[in-house]
Amino acid sequence: MRRIPFLLVLLCLGMAQSANAYDPLEISSHAKVQTLDLTMEDAARQREIPLRVYLPPEDPPAKPAAVILFSHGLGGSREGSSFLGEHWAARGFLAVFLQHPGSDASVWRDVRIGQRMNALREAASGRNLLLRIQDIPAVLDQLERWNSETQHPLAGRLDLKHVGMSGHSFGALTTQAVSGQASGLPGQKPVDPRIQAALILSPGIPRLGNPEQAFRDVKLPWLLMTGTQDNSPIGNQTPQSRREVYPALPAGDKYELVLDKAEHSVFTDRPLIGDRQQRNPNHHRAILAISTAFWDTYLNQNADARAWLSNDGPRSILETADQWQTK
Repeated sequence: MRRIPFLLVLLCLGMAQSANAYDPLEISSHAKVQTLDLTMEDAARQREIPLRVYLPPEDPPAKPAAVILFSHGLGGSREGSSFLGEHWAARGFLAVFLQHPGSDASVWRDVRIGQRMNALREAASGRNLLLRIQDIPAVLDQLERWNSETQHPLAGRLDLKHVGMSGHSFGALTTQAVSGQASGLPGQKPVDPRIQAALILSPGIPRLGNPEQAFRDVKLPWLLMTGTQDNSPIGNQTPQSRREVYPALPAGDKYELVLDKAEHSVFTDRPLIGDRQQRNPNHHRAILAISTAFWDTYLNQNADARAWLSNDGPRSILETADQWQTK
């Protein structure tokens, strides 16, 4: 019998392991993501909340999928940041993108160009933040009802024991408030117990108090993402203030990504008026890879994703000047 050299065996094993290595950017060529636009009515608050649902592929027949909620930034809509919803759904998650009345695109759409900034500033209010915060449990309650209605398109498709919360800018503040930040708002509980992890894009420090007090009791896994030029003309947040959130967090399942030369629009589908930098295509690639590994780790309990996230996986995606840290 011919013996196979030991080194060749090791090489073959290594190639097999490499072929099966965890890759958060991998998507099946058969993955066909569909969207479903819905509107839920919160009768108690006389408030209608538009939703866009990104559905994971059903071939083969899908089991109930972990759910990711997304809260848009000031003046946005359920259509925004679609690159996130499409990728997360292609990876098997069911992504629900909320639209918050009062701080959505309706604020500026029918306003004269010269008055739009004032309209947006007025919408960035504590009242609208509280409404946004209240939207999250209301939507989760509605998803539970739809999941149990046999004739509904979402019937049986949602795994509401595994829920992630995410948001950009004003949506990041919304996310922070429902996943552990001490908001100081009257009657506001700092955590909705159904949320298991949070992705915070363009985080922000509180207007009142200090970061240490606001974030010291955050127990859920948090992934913060920002850029070295992540400015916003509304809200008094700067690239420097956004970096004050991570140091104030307690240790344990906390992550921060800072993309070099990335502006506020890096988490959107297209540039925003006032952008000064040419967009770097690798930024979206990094955002998708690292966020997917985060969701796989904390919503799907995927050990390979955790190893990727905890070791050299993120650095294999990032460019030299990008910053990545964990604690």
